[in-house]
Amino acid sequence: MSNIVAIVGRPNVGKSTLFNRLTESRQAITDEVSGVTRDRHYGKSEWGGKEFSVIDTGGYITGSEDVFEGEIRKQVELAIDEANVILFIVDAKDGITEMDTAVVQLLRKTAKKTLVVANKTDNSTLLEEAVEFYNLGMGDYFPISSMSGSGTGDLLDELILHFEEDPDKEEIDLPKFAIVGRPNVGKSSFVNALIGKDQNIVTDIAGTTRDSLNTRFNKFGFDFYLIDTAGVRKKKKVHENLEFYSVMRAVRAIEHSDVCILMIDATRGFETQDQRIFHIADKNKKGIVILVNKWD
Repeated sequence: MSNIVAIVGRPNVGKSTLFNRLTESRQAITDEVSGVTRDRHYGKSEWGGKEFSVIDTGGYITGSEDVFEGEIRKQVELAIDEANVILFIVDAKDGITEMDTAVVQLLRKTAKKTLVVANKTDNSTLLEEAVEFYNLGMGDYFPISSMSGSGTGDLLDELILHFEEDPDKEEIDLPKFAIVGRPNVGKSSFVNALIGKDQNIVTDIAGTTRDSLNTRFNKFGFDFYLIDTAGVRKKKKVHENLEFYSVMRAVRAIEHSDVCILMIDATRGFETQDQRIFHIADKNKKGIVILVNKWD
C-alpha cells in the first residue's frame, strides 16, 4: 500500500524546503507535476524501513488578489483527501496568523491524522515561543528547522507510526498491473473489456475509499491482479480539477503495482500529462507498457 503524506500550510512557511529535506535521502521524483494552474511536486522518502510519497502543496490562502487562489485551495483539499497523514506547517517566527487559523478550520473537517510542525525554530528563544501553537487546538507540535534538519528525526519517528499497514502482506504474491493515464483515454472501457468478457475472475477486493479496486484475474494460465484506477469518486472538486486528481490517483496505483500500463489517446498523442505519469512510474522503477487506445 502506498502511504501518502501531504504538506500543507499558508504561503512562505517552508513547505517546499521541508519537502526537499524529506526526499533528499533518495532519488526523489523531482519532475514538476502540474495541476490545473500551479506546479506541484511529488517525492519519495524512506524512514524506519517504511517508504512513502510526499506531496508538496501550494500555499493555502483566502481573500487575496491571486487569480490562482481558488485552484490552489482545491488542490490542497484534494491532497488532504488522498493523504494518509498531513503535515501542517506553521512559522515559529510569525506565530499564529489569521491564515493559519483558516487552515485549521479546513483540517478540522477531516479525520486524517495531522501533525503540527513549527518550522524555523532556529534558536532557543523561538523554541520557547513555539508553545503558542498549542493554542491551535491541534494537539502537540513538532519544532523543526527545515533548513538545518533539526527536529526532523523526531517528526519522522512520529509520522511513520500513523501509516497504514500493507494488507497484501498476508496475500498470495501475484503480479500487479496498474492501468494508468489521463482522464477519458478509455481506461474504464479497457478494464471492462477484460473483466466483462472473461469468466476467470476469482475475486474482487475493494480497498478503502482512497484505494484502487484490485481484481484477481486469470489469463493464459496466469493469475495476476489488475489495479483499476478508473472508478474514482465523483465529487464536484474532482470534476473541476481532474488533471491534478488523476496524477494523485496514479501515484498510489503505481506504487502498489509491479507493472504499469500507461494508456495513451491516439487522437491526442503523447501529451505532457502522459509524460508526468510515465516519469512517476520510471522513478519508482516499475515496468512500463505503453498502450495506445482509439486507434481507429
